[in-house]
Amino acid sequence: MVTKSLWYKDGLRFGCTSCGSCCGGGPGFVWVTQNEIERLAAKFGITPELFEKLFVWTVKEGHRSLKEYPNGDCVLLDEKTKKCKFYEERPIQCKTWPFWDQNLNKKIFWDLMSEHCPGCNRGRLYSLDEIEKQRTAIEL
Repeated sequence: MVTKSLWYKDGLRFGCTSCGSCCGGGPGFVWVTQNEIERLAAKFGITPELFEKLFVWTVKEGHRSLKEYPNGDCVLLDEKTKKCKFYEERPIQCKTWPFWDQNLNKKIFWDLMSEHCPGCNRGRLYSLDEIEKQRTAIEL
């Protein structure tokens, strides 16, 4: 990695406001691994097979995503509180928001995403190392 070319080499600020904007409002994918399915199923008190049948769909080539409601909200998003029903057990993709490739590729992408995420550019300063660790945490 050549840090001189990274527009965010000095770090980025983020502080989650628990607004739920990143969890709904439009179509998308929340990728889940078998381990995450098992952990979420245990929290629900059901078998992984039933959890998968109720809440997961296979997108392509074995890649699985949490289902969404017709309005684009994640099935784990509580419609009243706009908070994740199982925040501590949420998938790694959710835990690493907003430090995703699609948001970090260019500053303009970060700026556009920040218009919809009130936690961006506020809160604690994440170092380049912390950002890169989160950016590369998702394995598909």
